[in-house]
Amino acid sequence: MKMSEKMQDRLEMIVAAALLGAAVSTAAYAQRDPAYQSARSEGLIGELPTGYLGFVSPPSAAISALVKDINIKRKDKYTAEALTNEVTVEEMAFRTGCRLIVEKTAPGEKYKAPNGTWMTRDANPPTLDARCPK
Repeated sequence: MKMSEKMQDRLEMIVAAALLGAAVSTAAYAQRDPAYQSARSEGLIGELPTGYLGFVSPPSAAISALVKDINIKRKDKYTAEALTNEVTVEEMAFRTGCRLIVEKTAPGEKYKAPNGTWMTRDANPPTLDARCPK
């Protein structure tokens, strides 16, 4: 079965967007702001399955501002990726949230489990929402 040029162009665009997104998020993750890294390491903030950061405990004004800024940037990225992939922003954010919990949460860092409790990542696979892509 031969793929139409339009379908092939679309597939190439999706692959390019995915590779760009992976490169950007890998570079951004590798160069974490020291305040952000500290807040994660201290268990003050953690990954939510919704694709955003959440507060494990009441935040200081500085941590609150930092997380708000990161979440705004994440939403901007999810919005662009959602348009490219023809899905909702919420769906893109959720897919990314699942991936971030698995791939980017280091041992000792926090993530929110499907039952709503904050978990501390260890060497075992994280507990994920059943809707997360396998």
